[in-house]
Amino acid sequence: MVPRLIIVSNRVAVPGNEAPRQAGGFAVAVNAALKQREGIWFGWSGRVAEDGAAPQPTVVRRQRRTFITLDLSSVDFQEYYNGFANRVLWPILHYRVDLAEFTSVELTGYLRVNALFANALRPFIQPDDVIWVHDYHLLSLAKELRSLGHDNQADADNLRRYFEIQHGIAGPTREAVEFGGSYVHVRTFPVAIDTAAYARVAHNAVKSRLATGVRDSLGDRRLILGVDRLDYSKGIPDRIRAFGHFLDTQPKWLGRVTFLQITPKSRADVPEYAAIDRTVSAIVGQINGRHGEAAWTPIRYVNRFYSRASLAGLFRSAHIGLVTPLRDGMNLVAKEYVAAHDPDDPGVLVLSRFAGAAAELDGALIVNPHEVEAVAEAIGTALEMPLEERKERHAQMLAHLVTNDVDRWAERFLSALAESRQRTGALRHSDASPIGLSR
Repeated sequence: MVPRLIIVSNRVAVPGNEAPRQAGGFAVAVNAALKQREGIWFGWSGRVAEDGAAPQPTVVRRQRRTFITLDLSSVDFQEYYNGFANRVLWPILHYRVDLAEFTSVELTGYLRVNALFANALRPFIQPDDVIWVHDYHLLSLAKELRSLGHDNQADADNLRRYFEIQHGIAGPTREAVEFGGSYVHVRTFPVAIDTAAYARVAHNAVKSRLATGVRDSLGDRRLILGVDRLDYSKGIPDRIRAFGHFLDTQPKWLGRVTFLQITPKSRADVPEYAAIDRTVSAIVGQINGRHGEAAWTPIRYVNRFYSRASLAGLFRSAHIGLVTPLRDGMNLVAKEYVAAHDPDDPGVLVLSRFAGAAAELDGALIVNPHEVEAVAEAIGTALEMPLEERKERHAQMLAHLVTNDVDRWAERFLSALAESRQRTGALRHSDASPIGLSR
């Protein structure tokens, strides 16, 4: 009998309740993992409860899947989410140590919420369940669950170096380290998309009102598209400066190309995000003022959410996908851009070397996002690229995404999870501690 799967993440997308910002690639990945087995998806509801109210889990059942969510108090939200998770862990994990602001109060809140989640999940756990924990918000959850008596449970190179340098430990293989009486198995599992399904959605969405309206407004101009949350890790100011430099140095494209940057705002309560919003708006205004004409605006900067289906139509319509984060564990937008395109007339992906997707999508034009002149040059190369080269680059990337789709990703991780418990040898069966980094 296949054991139940319990997936834990910071946020849960309950079917029928998702806001546009929630219905993203991660929800698709989780649903793929739950496709073939009974399971539970547990996490924060996204709601803040009144202070003093004891949080009670909300349970929603949909066929073989159970969705369990928990509200947070305003104090927990501030210390756990806005505080330690987004002002310490997020910048550190994206190599922006200079932006980390640590306080012991927020660390206490972070640990408190992880313990709260563990205690709320505890009554739903059965002995044979497999528990798969996601998100940097929940780094201490496994420890909390083990302390309650439950034994169900990039970057991989960084984690290996941590064991070797900080603890002087080298495992018997590069994938196993003995630590604290347990074997910790370390492997990378690059998160994927439902490639075939997304291609079908894009094929239909290209005729949607949004995609048709954008194309009609462009006339015969080329479309360059960027889609990101408003976050300092995404490199949006550098990207826009690069487009401005492109117009400065290649004036033959003036009036012939439009850059559409779709950037939903997030984490508005965190000061760094308000600051980057002001910065981006100022740069956009400067470039539009310098190059714009009465009948042509070089950059369209939009701060709103669109559904994944709507974006699929825009991806398919865009001649260039500009995906240039300063640091990103994966970046599913890059994969979705490739999957969305017509193989007979595909666009060109310009991709940051610092996105995890760059290790898989080697048919893209790979750039250093800090090098404004190099990104500008890549934009020019993409606009001039012959059809045959575009088709060749796209075909090799699409083939990889078809072979390594979201079903294969879930299968690989869950197989490795089961295998790790069998490979602990003389160690106690309950001490198997696989750590999968889905980047």
